[in-house]
Amino acid sequence: MHAEPASLSPFDLAAMLVVASALLGTINHHFIKLPHVIGLTVMGAVAAVGLLLANAFIPGITMDDTVARLLEEMNFTDTLLDGMLSFLLFAGALHVDLDKLRADWVPVLLLSTVGVIVSTLIVGGAMWGIGALLALPVSPIWYFVFGALIAPTDPVFVLGVLKEENVPMSLQATVAGESLFNDGVGIVIFVILLGAAVTGQDFSLAEGARLFVIEAGGGLLVGLVFGYVGFRAMRSMDEYALEVTITLAVVMGGYALCSLLHISGPLAMAVAGLLIGNHGVTYAMSDVTRDYVIRFWELVDELLNSVLFLLIGLEMIVLVAGWNQTWLALAAIPVTLGARAVAVTVSTRVVPTAKPKAVGAWGVLWWGGLRGGISIALALSLPAGETRDLLVAATFAAVLFSVLLQRATLGRFIEKSDTIPHGDGAPDTLQ
Repeated sequence: MHAEPASLSPFDLAAMLVVASALLGTINHHFIKLPHVIGLTVMGAVAAVGLLLANAFIPGITMDDTVARLLEEMNFTDTLLDGMLSFLLFAGALHVDLDKLRADWVPVLLLSTVGVIVSTLIVGGAMWGIGALLALPVSPIWYFVFGALIAPTDPVFVLGVLKEENVPMSLQATVAGESLFNDGVGIVIFVILLGAAVTGQDFSLAEGARLFVIEAGGGLLVGLVFGYVGFRAMRSMDEYALEVTITLAVVMGGYALCSLLHISGPLAMAVAGLLIGNHGVTYAMSDVTRDYVIRFWELVDELLNSVLFLLIGLEMIVLVAGWNQTWLALAAIPVTLGARAVAVTVSTRVVPTAKPKAVGAWGVLWWGGLRGGISIALALSLPAGETRDLLVAATFAAVLFSVLLQRATLGRFIEKSDTIPHGDGAPDTLQ
């Protein structure tokens, strides 16, 4: 008899991820020299493929089973959505200029609401048609569930790109603002559609709208309350260690309350981060405190970012190979790109006041609509079965295309789109 492998503690799992991220990050920095998140994703994916090939061709090798068990124990979905995401969103929101965001609030609002809905409908309808051509045994509503989980751009990934590219400040605020809010909206729509798909009940637009208002509105309210309470507490003192602790309390306490009340934690963290990153930094922090808070959250962002994209690469082990998965995965790439193009067009050109101020904004918003860990986490949360395997494969294809191709070419795309004038910095507007 073989003894059951011992379960690892949460600390053991976290230690393994941090060590692996540091080791692979160092190898990438010195030898491969890919952009950090691309390098970690590629090496994670290569490691996953290598384990699968070793298991297939070398007798007695079962490392893929071991890694798969570790990933299952870790529960990628809970790790990201109930843990990492709250920190990542808050850290990203700290760096968004609220004045610049306010100047382009109409396109941000439309992109993060109308854009997500339009993308969900287009992706769902197109994938439904492709699934019918392939004669897949998938109920139509599941294709719209896929549309909802793949519609949001990933704030972690998008904000990381903006730090590296010299784009105008107004466009940075627009892209960052959309990425912070549209994932919260997308998750709410996903939860509503998933509930209808699992129960088999007909989707009610009125009921869906009611749930959306409750979850999104509740999240925005909690974010405002926690952000304001944190701001007032920090304004009453000048103790940098305690003020860093207050920001942690805002994130962890606010997100936990949202989970308890079943309202949108991502939207709450985006609002709280914007409030503390603007009013808190300006009116509640000394220079010393400001430096400690910003550097602390930059470190948190970098560490979790590294772990997240390593996990994305390793999670390839959960993919189930098959022709149906392959065809649907290949179709997901042009479908999501096309849906993003329509969503950006509708959100920025139909309403006259919604046009972003920066030249070349449409192209950057389209090609910079990168997908990441949030979409994968939502896909992996689907109920087990053939439908899940198909949608997970489609999700991985769209995300890996974003990581390996869109991200890698975004800098050159921005340069050629006349968004950045040669020899200049990044002005607020380029008319």
